[in-house]
Amino acid sequence: MSQGEPARLTLIGGPTASGKSARALELAERTGAVIVNADSQQLYAELRVLSARPDAEEEVRAEHRLYGVAAGDDPWSVGRWVRAVQDLLEELDGRPAVLVGGTGLYFTALTKGLADIPPVPEVVRQTVEADYDRTGEGPFRSLLAGVDPEAAARIEDNDRQRLIRAMTVAVHSGRALSDWQADTRPILTPGSWTGQLIIPDREALYAACDARCAVMLERGALEEVQALLDRDLSPALPVMKAVGVRELAAHLRAETSREEALDQMRQATRNYAKRQLTWFRNQMPDWDRV
Repeated sequence: MSQGEPARLTLIGGPTASGKSARALELAERTGAVIVNADSQQLYAELRVLSARPDAEEEVRAEHRLYGVAAGDDPWSVGRWVRAVQDLLEELDGRPAVLVGGTGLYFTALTKGLADIPPVPEVVRQTVEADYDRTGEGPFRSLLAGVDPEAAARIEDNDRQRLIRAMTVAVHSGRALSDWQADTRPILTPGSWTGQLIIPDREALYAACDARCAVMLERGALEEVQALLDRDLSPALPVMKAVGVRELAAHLRAETSREEALDQMRQATRNYAKRQLTWFRNQMPDWDRV
């Protein structure tokens, strides 16, 4: 990109139910940009309702890409999404694009880089998980501080998944996860993109989350989850961990009432939105706030 040329990529991030998709659509209609999905749940074809994917009317108003392109039994990694975005941007050949979603790690991979970390064998992961469960978070974090002090200090309390991830990488590769990440280079050229964060008032955001959950039930979320259960997919797959799947599955198994399931889904959605807010505020402090 030559000096003075305006950025052709707009990155719009924010928590669920914040209105970021509507903003992306307005921008795409105004500029002729293609809307590109940057939300891990909206990748999956089976989650149209539960992931609040753009509907048919919205897809007519602007071109949408990388929505519903993944099968639930074929999980996508961050690296796979990044490669798909790189291929798509090459295909667009300079046409403006709006990347929108709530998966902060996707944006981090594009703007800061994706570490080329060797895959960790399952046996190593299981051993480290067993160590965590045996010792508890405090002692485990202290052990992690001995091999990756930066990760031990950075990872938030009760984040079992990331603590275990940092330890497994250190154990298997002999190198700290933080060191792997420090060696990365951004996928997007600096100056080729601008970033916007949709950060609503928290009370209004939670109200929007609650309202969205009720609408999802009306639009077929239960049927969507039943279809997943009928396939007997592994609960470890990302599609089965999507917000709302576990809560609605419990109702379909007659373990909770419909109203209880809705309440639990609302709480899970609010919790998810809170985690997203924390990520974006901490990881993208220099992005424009909207």
